[in-house]
Amino acid sequence: MNMKSPNAFKWSIKYGLISALTGMLCCVAPAVLFMFGLMGGVVAISFADFFYKEDGSLGTGSIILRTVAIGLGIYATYIFRKKQNQCSVDRKRKNLNLAMLIFLLITFGISFFLAFESWSSWYFDEFIVPQQQKELNI
Repeated sequence: MNMKSPNAFKWSIKYGLISALTGMLCCVAPAVLFMFGLMGGVVAISFADFFYKEDGSLGTGSIILRTVAIGLGIYATYIFRKKQNQCSVDRKRKNLNLAMLIFLLITFGISFFLAFESWSSWYFDEFIVPQQQKELNI
């Protein structure tokens, strides 16, 4: 039985998106919950405060999430390699596929991460912060 080789492009999109969302969970989650009316502005800001320090630098929660995101990328590479080794693909092609996966995974992961970061920053500034100010009568 000849197994089909995994598609590096599909894997990199899937795991790049998952890694990026994991890395940005600190900002995307409160924005989405606020968007659906499940939390107010004050709660959304306080949720984000767990992940960032007062000066805006990374906090412990944010570092943990980003470490998990990198771990997911490494896990995706490991699983891809394991599945690829079950196939009867020549060694040169396996190495090329693995290099392509790593390149695409890094590219998509960083691109998605930056897109989510830009979107969530805009959303916080545009909607959540004004709502927080209304709730606190500032």
